[in-house]
Amino acid sequence: MDQAASPARDRSALLFSRAERVIPGGVNSPVRAFRAVGGRPVFLARGEGCRVTDADGRTYVDFVGSWGPLLFGHADPEILEAVGEAARNGTSFGAPTEGEVELAEQIVRMVPSVEKVRLVSSGTEAAMSAIRLARGFTGRDKVVKFEGCYHGHGDAFLIKAGSGAATFGVPSSPGVPEGAARDTLVARYNDLDAVEEVFHQNRRQIAAIIVEPVAGNMGCVPPVDGFLNELRSICDGHGTLLIFDEVITGFRLSEGGAQERYGVMPDLTVMGKILGGGLPLGAYGGRADVLDRISPAGPVYQAGTLSGNPLATAAGLAMLRKIERTPALYTRLDELTRRLTDGVDGVLRGLGHPLAHTQAGSLFTLFFRAPGPIRSWDDVQGSDTAAYGRFFHGMLDRGFYLAPSQFETGFVSYAHGEAEIDAAIAAAGEAAREALA
Repeated sequence: MDQAASPARDRSALLFSRAERVIPGGVNSPVRAFRAVGGRPVFLARGEGCRVTDADGRTYVDFVGSWGPLLFGHADPEILEAVGEAARNGTSFGAPTEGEVELAEQIVRMVPSVEKVRLVSSGTEAAMSAIRLARGFTGRDKVVKFEGCYHGHGDAFLIKAGSGAATFGVPSSPGVPEGAARDTLVARYNDLDAVEEVFHQNRRQIAAIIVEPVAGNMGCVPPVDGFLNELRSICDGHGTLLIFDEVITGFRLSEGGAQERYGVMPDLTVMGKILGGGLPLGAYGGRADVLDRISPAGPVYQAGTLSGNPLATAAGLAMLRKIERTPALYTRLDELTRRLTDGVDGVLRGLGHPLAHTQAGSLFTLFFRAPGPIRSWDDVQGSDTAAYGRFFHGMLDRGFYLAPSQFETGFVSYAHGEAEIDAAIAAAGEAAREALA
């Protein structure tokens, strides 16, 4: 079927045409444009539980979940009630409120390494601020990041590696000056030799390592055994801060995030997504002596009119409190996600289309490539993106909304059940037989 001309999506097509005239590329974030899978994007109108309905009235079982924030699914009644109550008291004050204190206290209780926390409005803002703080605290300029790890669209993060295992970064987007890239060093994810080489070449110059403890922006790529522990040891040996970007993994892999699940404590943690309960909210927190360098307690400046917005803090507090009250939450999420990935893998293998699927808790990716370990950006680059695009549309036509890119992570929510998982597995077989023949 020609997805671009699908008659079942006339209103989405019309909306996209209108959007292209007034919004660059017709979308407000690039992956939404469907260019990685072909066709026109589906415009969503509403969501409830594990399902979303598009502008044409078609309903899908959703495995994107707004890219991770919706741990309990769409339109969770408790979160809606909290937001509504907050809105009736006012939508923004630009002044301290009790809600932001309560949310900060909740974060400190739940996240093992966090002693103090600063609220901001997005994960990107939190990551940018954490890097500035690390530089201000250490008096050093250079930062190590990893190929395939995404920390928002700040200039210092839009960096690609050269041909070596440990290279100086160069800009990967027009508009990023070479000066902004010069102090970002890039290493291969899950490659400790590359990290050691970076530190050897830049002795006493590196302020921080920033890493997604489970990479989620080249698809789901978990850390190999010992990787995070060794990053902690390397930082300790060089007087460098370790920053975990837990925008995706925070409160999703466990109540305390990836650091609790893997037992490795960073100096700073970047948070977002689930933290806001579906509203725009980010945070960065960690050691008290480091956080106390932020203005007005210290000299490192960061500010924001909407930081601690009362609607977002109300949604976030409702989300975190519900997590604490939900027994066996993470066990159920793990089991459902394993059921999905193993089931789809088995069905596609039986049809002669082997996969290299990955899973970390309720995060997953179906890599359309030969089976084998997925440890780095190099490994995921061998995926057949055209085959994934055909499979994506086959699933969409059958009422299942997957990530519209081979290199994005899928999400299972507590609102999903065995019935939805098993239906997705059956649909995967049908989609493979039709789209991958």
